[in-house]
Amino acid sequence: MPGHTENHVIIRAPMDHVWARTNDVADWPNLFTEYAAAEVLEDTGDRVRFRLTMHPDEEGRVWSWVSERHLDPDTRTVVAHRVETGPFEYMRIRWTYHEVEDGVLMRWTQDFAMKPDAPVDDAGMTERINANTPIQMNAIKRVLEAEAAALPAPGTETPSSETS
Repeated sequence: MPGHTENHVIIRAPMDHVWARTNDVADWPNLFTEYAAAEVLEDTGDRVRFRLTMHPDEEGRVWSWVSERHLDPDTRTVVAHRVETGPFEYMRIRWTYHEVEDGVLMRWTQDFAMKPDAPVDDAGMTERINANTPIQMNAIKRVLEAEAAALPAPGTETPSSETS
């Protein structure tokens, strides 16, 4: 049976900041703890194709793959899929962002199926994703909330110097 996961986090930061930073794929190694590199292969504004490379796993293996994201800033949704599927038959991810009283609710929904010869089955991958996703979401939350705390308060401007 195919795998399905849903995880979410509330980030206490402005929507525009959360949207911009989490969709800056080239900077993902500074947001996610699991990525060693992110190389943007093509960026059309609403579609980004990129290669992710993970830090070596406990056995020293380095995993890398190409994915593609389609961004809809009007609805604050992103749909993505792996182009190079590796051990997956398919991997589809949907990110949604909703303003809530305390900030931004960011939700990731993942639907996937593992290939028969994959090192883990659908249930095992579901367990891995549900264990790792909260770790990654909380890493992103910490970074973005620290950045948001340093942003100027809305409606405040830095005075400009005027010369006579």
